[in-house]
Amino acid sequence: MSEVVRVALVDDQALMRAGFRALLDAEDGIEVVGEAADGEQGVALVRDRVPDVALVDVQMPVMTGIEATRRIAADPALAAVRVVILTNYGLDEYVFEALRAGASGFLLKDTEPADLLQAIEVVARGEALLSPSVTRTLIGEFVSRPPDRATAPGLDRLTRREREVTALAARGLSNEEIAAHMVISPLTAKTHISRAMTKLGARDRAQLVVFAYESGLVTARGRQYRSESP
Repeated sequence: MSEVVRVALVDDQALMRAGFRALLDAEDGIEVVGEAADGEQGVALVRDRVPDVALVDVQMPVMTGIEATRRIAADPALAAVRVVILTNYGLDEYVFEALRAGASGFLLKDTEPADLLQAIEVVARGEALLSPSVTRTLIGEFVSRPPDRATAPGLDRLTRREREVTALAARGLSNEEIAAHMVISPLTAKTHISRAMTKLGARDRAQLVVFAYESGLVTARGRQYRSESP
């Protein structure tokens, strides 16, 4: 990633796009590379400009933000693009579907400017925009549903250590917290996470959380995980 973070704005509300652009254009380290007014235009914009981060409204005409995210995530040429979903309503079914589709996180549209700028920086580094509190809410949603291993294949590809770090990440622990819990170095924890993501085809931690709960790796209590021999 270059020093300047390149951002695409995809939202059907012109006033919202204008507000985001004004904020981002004022930052030296951010460049707005284009705007789109619906999901279809958004996918075309991202394919043309290949930004570091795409801010995508979840509900739009022509094509929803969820479908746009799915198409971006499925395109090998856009593997480096990180999608952040914009929503008015917080953690709802649309957000869960967007995370499944490949989004790296979400932001409320009334997010404070400083938080928006920090979020763009975090996602541009390849990290998932999921705070522990958000992860706990995700946990509450996923544990209310039965595991669906058909939608999350690949558990048998992970070693015991990789399953353990995936489960801990799904509980909202950082690399440093995972390292302390497992009595390993943060670098080793990061390596295990990276290998698990590669084996599962997960773009980031957000998709690891989805995998952990949909596969049944983490139990409904959110504190246990299925341990099997490597």
